[in-house]
Amino acid sequence: MYNTSNQSEYDLDYNDTDYDLVEPCSHHKNHSLEQVVGPYVHSIIFILGFVGNSLVIVTYACYKRTKSMTDVYLLNVAIADLLFVVSLPLIVYNELSSWSMGPVACKLLRGSYSVNLYSGMLLLACISTDRYIAIVQARRSFRLRSLSYSRVICVMVWASAILLSVPTFYFYDRYEPSHTKDVFMDEDEMNQSSEPSRHVCDFSFSDNTTAWRTKVAVPSIQLAVGFFLPLLIMIFCYSAIILTLLKARNFQRHKAVRVVLAVVAVFIVCHLPYNVTLLYDTANMFELQLCEDSDFLRSVKTVTQTIAYLHCCLNPVLYAFVGVKFRNHFRRIVQDLWCLGKKYIAPRRFSRVTSEFYVSTRRSQDGSSENGSSFTM
Repeated sequence: MYNTSNQSEYDLDYNDTDYDLVEPCSHHKNHSLEQVVGPYVHSIIFILGFVGNSLVIVTYACYKRTKSMTDVYLLNVAIADLLFVVSLPLIVYNELSSWSMGPVACKLLRGSYSVNLYSGMLLLACISTDRYIAIVQARRSFRLRSLSYSRVICVMVWASAILLSVPTFYFYDRYEPSHTKDVFMDEDEMNQSSEPSRHVCDFSFSDNTTAWRTKVAVPSIQLAVGFFLPLLIMIFCYSAIILTLLKARNFQRHKAVRVVLAVVAVFIVCHLPYNVTLLYDTANMFELQLCEDSDFLRSVKTVTQTIAYLHCCLNPVLYAFVGVKFRNHFRRIVQDLWCLGKKYIAPRRFSRVTSEFYVSTRRSQDGSSENGSSFTM
């Protein structure tokens, strides 16, 4: 069995005249960076992403039903981002220590991580298309923006994400890398060694040809479908939306232009640096590199990947809480939790008052108009 991890793990230190066998690159700078980014920065991303996306899901489940195509997309984006951040601590654990949860858990974790990545990005493209139809093609929007269409599209998005993640499910496995073993030790010395074996959850291949094709195809598909396709759709749709909004002499519409620009700017700032780094890494994957260059590239990849992870924390703010109606539903969550807390703290004194207040607020706010989308466009 031929096992291989990231290609840079096997870069050898060399010079122009000496090609003696030496140990793999240690990547000290990147490892030091991961010790900070992994436990601390990713923990903040996990907390913010978990809270924000959970609030979106709770809002739709308990207070606001999915009454439009926008609502269906928003709910699915929140689910994808929530599953993404839940898997993040395990990804960090795998990168900082030995993998001890078995091969099945390894495949499920990495596979679900890939599914949520693709589905989240494709759903953002769907939201851009939905806004384009609602604003630019307003005359046909009622016919094209139906709940049945949106549900079918979401099923297609999740199915496409699973299909694109098949190589990840198949080739990821738990194994002990050969470069962690001492090549100068015989079999008896290796058996008597007291150091525990270090297993990883990474790509594993049976031959070099499959390894080369897969390690090029997987990041290439991620670049094409997971970044450039949504980016092109967003640029086209939001450019047409801005032109349409600028023609309308309305303060709210001009205010919406700033929201659109913020959505596009945040997407580019979060994802462009990492995808450029990934493109460079893929193009030079099988080129021999100096250890210093390899260490620098891995450090840049770690930083830019963390910036890309921040987008799942910003999605609830950009796509949900920016809407006035959605903010009203969020206030109702806070009010109901406050009333519920008062009811349990002093049930005899506040039970009747909080119950009447809860019912009255629900009736008064549920009677408001719920037509249209969740966005203030």
